[in-house]
Amino acid sequence: QVQLVESGGGLVQAGGSLRLSCAASGRTFSSRAMGWFRQAPGKERESVAAISWSGDNAYYLDSVKGRFTISRDNDKNTVYLQMNSLKPEDTGVYYCAATRQYDSAWPRRAPGDYDYWGQGTQVTVSS
Repeated sequence: QVQLVESGGGLVQAGGSLRLSCAASGRTFSSRAMGWFRQAPGKERESVAAISWSGDNAYYLDSVKGRFTISRDNDKNTVYLQMNSLKPEDTGVYYCAATRQYDSAWPRRAPGDYDYWGQGTQVTVSS
């Protein structure tokens, strides 16, 4: 079992920045690809960014490219999402998720590709 705990959400004005963190339990973090998803009210959950278990590959939703950066620190069992130049349309609940171990397929963008989920953290961007 892997437990994921997100932090770092909040209220920010448009153009501002936030850094989300997701801490994972256990000893298998470094062998799992990680993803960040978001869900706005009345909308489906969408993949925002993902990083391979090796850290060599990253995926970004087109609308966040150049503004968001995903990274991981395997020594700290933590994945981050640095969000800059935030827009009101970035508002939503942000979830981190982990795939099964040594998942070789890439990229992983569908919610069904992930086995473990955090509880989510709210990000609200005001205009």
